[in-house]
Amino acid sequence: MTAAHGGSCNQSCCLQVQNLSVKIGNDLILRDMNLHVHCGQLVALIGPNGAGKSTFIKAVLGQLEYEGTISFSTPSHPKQKPKIGYVPQSPAFDPGDPVSVIDLFVCCMHRRPAFLGATAAMRKHILTCLDRVHGADLIDKRIGTLSGGELQRVLLALALEPMPNILILDEPLSGVDVEGMTTLMDMLDEIRKKYDLSILMTTHDFAMLPRYADQVVLIDHQVVCRGSAEEVLNSDDFRQVFHMKGGASK
Repeated sequence: MTAAHGGSCNQSCCLQVQNLSVKIGNDLILRDMNLHVHCGQLVALIGPNGAGKSTFIKAVLGQLEYEGTISFSTPSHPKQKPKIGYVPQSPAFDPGDPVSVIDLFVCCMHRRPAFLGATAAMRKHILTCLDRVHGADLIDKRIGTLSGGELQRVLLALALEPMPNILILDEPLSGVDVEGMTTLMDMLDEIRKKYDLSILMTTHDFAMLPRYADQVVLIDHQVVCRGSAEEVLNSDDFRQVFHMKGGASK
């Protein structure tokens, strides 16, 4: 798979992280991290548990204090603040919970109490959002009965309204079966190409990376290695961090 952009920002928007460090209490969680994400790219952030992946995402989202610089630019608006869509790690829902998908959208998008129900205009809007992730048939299902892949599609539809410049996903493949993983990754690939947005995701599922990721960044409290999926998964750095060979297929 070829990268969406070959390294130049002249014709595209980009997210740049420079010398990012995050300290929580007396613990230095991230140290001097640098990352460059071009618009249209899917960048996968990998690393062992406790390496600082979620901390990095929270810093980019502005949820944690940090040292360094996080900036977003476009050719026409160099200092424009980006719209960021965020999909957190899948929350747990009680299978018996009566809240439906449309209830969730009404509460999150329209700031309307779910017990009041959705108006016809709201339902039409929500169906349009779900159509983006091929999930219109999920609109009346209860949240607690959704499969892992279906729940990710619902959360993704929420994150895409309004359409962001950058989409950030924290472990989107967690709790999703193999077939669902492929469906979800195909969908993300389709969305980034259609809307030319950047995608930054964390994952522990390395098998998907060679097919979908433009850039893979291995971190362990700092950037250890970066490059194509094949380069990173077959690197000495990957073997040292995970004590295993990535086994990336060509």
